[in-house]
Amino acid sequence: MLIPKKILARQHEITADFTRLVHAHVDDLVAGRATEALEIRDFAGQLCIHPTHLSNTLKLTTDEAPCAIYERKLVAVSKELLADAQQSVAEVAARLTYDPSNFTKFFKRFVGITPRQYREALWAAQRAETSETVTS
Repeated sequence: MLIPKKILARQHEITADFTRLVHAHVDDLVAGRATEALEIRDFAGQLCIHPTHLSNTLKLTTDEAPCAIYERKLVAVSKELLADAQQSVAEVAARLTYDPSNFTKFFKRFVGITPRQYREALWAAQRAETSETVTS
């Protein structure tokens, strides 16, 4: 059965709008303009659709659940924030509305190492790069 173009266009519109909302919300968290992390039902509400419809649409268009898209953005921003030596891991966690313990569990689940280990590996790579530049 063929799906009408109008329906396909709406599905992609929902996907694009959801992605835009996620990026804007995470940017708001980082900037301190938002103090609570939104849930998928909150995003669905902003889009004026049912959470199940949002989930089904995203799975159809991206092959991913809404939470996977949201979590991927949070992980990417977490890595950026952890690269800044001026902020502790606890400060990064608080900025993203996590307590340090849950942030560590979240980060490790997606990256495979703790935020502290990630930061140390990042700094070690930077030191190695700097020493290679100096010796060259």
